[in-house]
Amino acid sequence: MDRWEILLWVVLPYAAVAVFVTGHWFRYRRDQYGWGARSTQLLESRALRYGSNLFHLGALAAIGGHVMGILVPRSLTDAVGLGERSYHVIAGVGGLVAGGAATAGLLILVWRRAHYPRVRVTTTRMDVATFGLLAASILTGMWATIANVIDEALYRETVAPWFRGLLTLDPDPSLMAGVPLAFAVHVSIVWLLYALWPFSRLVHVWSIPIDYFRRSPISYRGAVGAARARR
Repeated sequence: MDRWEILLWVVLPYAAVAVFVTGHWFRYRRDQYGWGARSTQLLESRALRYGSNLFHLGALAAIGGHVMGILVPRSLTDAVGLGERSYHVIAGVGGLVAGGAATAGLLILVWRRAHYPRVRVTTTRMDVATFGLLAASILTGMWATIANVIDEALYRETVAPWFRGLLTLDPDPSLMAGVPLAFAVHVSIVWLLYALWPFSRLVHVWSIPIDYFRRSPISYRGAVGAARARR
């Protein structure tokens, strides 16, 4: 075990989580007015609708696949009758579909920001960095999925137990020593994305509009109705 393995598979994950947690806490206390998606829907809505829906559906499906593949041990899927070959096919097809949807959605969103001047001027350097890391994480995830379809890698016996070891504060970086390059690059980029998260517009995922269902309705009147009311 060398210093690079410790740095990538022990120091980086915990540092990213520490920045993720403290960054959210700090920003919520100091920048609540900037906490949100900074939506540009009023500037352009059609491309946003298609791109956002595709991206979010693909991302949610990919997250579900990661939960299934990393947090659920092989012994449990074997116990319910899902063999390794069947699991491999499901993971491959599902990963390609989810990654394809997320890629298509992100391409539409990037094109939208570059194509419409009114949207482009609202783009910050942090937005560019966020889009870059999102694109890198999606593309490397697709790379890992395709590589795993062509030449099956036993990530359920390497990446998965290493990640579960992080959760129990007992990581074994040696498990990651022989993983394919696609998996190593993908995992590293995702940790960097987590570290960037609290300082970007991605914080909007935690903004659940609970008060929306409790607030009183607001009455709106058109110009004709307002004119009649003044008579």
